[in-house]
Amino acid sequence: MSSTTPDVTVVIGAYEAMPYLIRCLESVEAQTLPAGRIEIVAVDDGSTDGTGEYLEEFAARTAIEMRVVRQENSGGPSGPRNVGLGLARGRYVFFLDADDYFGEEALERMVAMGDKAGTDVVLGKVVGVNRGAAKSMWKETVERADLYSSNIKFTLSAQKLFRRELLERLGMRFDEELKTGEDALFTMEAYLRGNGVSVVADYTCYYLVGRDDGKHVTKSGSYLLRFDSARALTGLIAEHVPPGPRRDILMVRPFVITLLPQFGPALLRQSDAVRAKKMELAAPLLEAYWSPGLARRLKVQERLRLICVRNGRTDLLLDILRFMKEKHEPRVVRKGLRGRLYLVYPHFEDGEGLPLSAYELTVPEWIGRKRIEVPGRQSTAAFVRRLAGKARRTARAATLHRPRRAHKV
Repeated sequence: MSSTTPDVTVVIGAYEAMPYLIRCLESVEAQTLPAGRIEIVAVDDGSTDGTGEYLEEFAARTAIEMRVVRQENSGGPSGPRNVGLGLARGRYVFFLDADDYFGEEALERMVAMGDKAGTDVVLGKVVGVNRGAAKSMWKETVERADLYSSNIKFTLSAQKLFRRELLERLGMRFDEELKTGEDALFTMEAYLRGNGVSVVADYTCYYLVGRDDGKHVTKSGSYLLRFDSARALTGLIAEHVPPGPRRDILMVRPFVITLLPQFGPALLRQSDAVRAKKMELAAPLLEAYWSPGLARRLKVQERLRLICVRNGRTDLLLDILRFMKEKHEPRVVRKGLRGRLYLVYPHFEDGEGLPLSAYELTVPEWIGRKRIEVPGRQSTAAFVRRLAGKARRTARAATLHRPRRAHKV
């Protein structure tokens, strides 16, 4: 084993990963960061499809220093990642899923960014291959992204470059008790407790692959696991961010991405017992963390559903879900001296206990193909267009009223 500290340890947890593992490993070997500055720690989590054998074969011939661990199946990605992290020697650690692969310059660019900015987490642009991938956080490359004003809080997967000193100093490991959302918990803690986050958006660093067998889409297990995940992530945020606008901003992520899907149209075909259990599990989270500031950061239908859950009104919730399932478009009405806009979903002003404020448009929304802006607010692009239009009108007016010069004789 080399005594030189590598720049990056690539940790690969692999389970039944063939044939995707082949391209995954080739992408590490093809990095523009020299082989001597990379190490691979690969953990075969009890595969039966030749994954372990291929890892050992690759390790025997690659120029990259590589260690292979083979173990009994642990039941999730946390165990293999923790084993890999425990063996890592690099200044940085990257958790590469065995189904996915790197862009050739990925590690070189991300390490350079981390070193230049001094940040503890570096996000490299991700694109989907045969599947979707989040896009809103890749608009620009930034040395230090603000967690509260940027969209980095909506990418909490583990596929990022982490400074290993941070992880070791804080004793950070993936929670092996969580069967889903363990990566969100780990990444959010690094965001909150680390020395800044950088974004590399001008180069595709990571290709998120959709498997033909569909195993990437969802993790196995009941809806109970999603509530475990929501409970863990809301608790982490509350531990590190006091009540107020900054906490509200971060709570949007677990409420909308983790909790709210449990109260989507699929609830219509679930049993009364499942509905009751979901309401019971959600109640403590809403009691602890729901606030007017959080409510106003949500779309109307999101806010309405969560208020129904908070109030224990399954009957009203089901009416809203039927409206959504049938793809009805809510009418837009303007009320009051300030001209506030409201979206007419079921039970609007009918005395059933949902307040008028629940229906107010507080963030821009699309109704059909039309974008509805919040009154009194406008996007930066709209503001720039308005200023440009005013400048053009002023210039034309000046031209029309400019006195003509007399011709010289």
